[in-house]
Amino acid sequence: MTSTARIPLVLGNWKMHTSLAEAHELARMTGEAAARHPEVEVGLLPPYPWIVPLAEALGTEPAVRVGAQDIAAETAGAFTGDVAAEMLAPYVRFMLVGHSERRHGHGETDAEVRAKLDAVYRVDRIPVLAVGETEEERQAGRAVDVVTRQLAAALNDRPSAALETLVVAYEPVWAIGTGQAATPDDTSEMAGVVRSLLHQLDQAAAERTRILYGGSVKADNARAFFAVPDIDGGLVGGASLDARAFTGIIAAAGVDGG
Repeated sequence: MTSTARIPLVLGNWKMHTSLAEAHELARMTGEAAARHPEVEVGLLPPYPWIVPLAEALGTEPAVRVGAQDIAAETAGAFTGDVAAEMLAPYVRFMLVGHSERRHGHGETDAEVRAKLDAVYRVDRIPVLAVGETEEERQAGRAVDVVTRQLAAALNDRPSAALETLVVAYEPVWAIGTGQAATPDDTSEMAGVVRSLLHQLDQAAAERTRILYGGSVKADNARAFFAVPDIDGGLVGGASLDARAFTGIIAAAGVDGG
């Protein structure tokens, strides 16, 4: 379970799913679950079109907060289809960058991920930096090297204040949406790698950085992942679209593990 100095965090990444009506209902039910577990911070990352209506519906002090699945690095300009962090900042608390579906599906480089992270800091929102290796990289024994490279590229030369607000989501690419979750031992090893690198950058800030696990997190395995000492919650994909399953995951992140 997470250190008492770090508030557990559970984020639901809806990806390109839900109608507006479904989004409202999921957000309502998630809010009810979050209200029963005030010791857990809960966020939802809906598709872009639903961010504003959900933020408005949830109100000014909601039990569950809205986030963005991705942002553009630029502030404004001729970037068709992109959305600037400045446009989203009034409505969101979290901004996710570096998800594997952006790195691999859209060809985003480490440099582009860093530029997007710069944008999150520019608007003073909570950055969620996703890192993780592919199955091929893990089988080749390169998992630690890949994650270390991704972290270093995004975080080198950041001030302490930036690291203190940071959330790192470790998501092995081979476990995302496959139903094949990493083991708690795998997760413990990689969370230790992440925490160690953070310590090299700034020892005090490293203890305040939250590390999430993502990749086929479900209600029936969440407790085992959240029991890993360096894991502070989860970045949840498919299970966040099922209010009952997501409620179980939120409960698993609570002080009594559900």
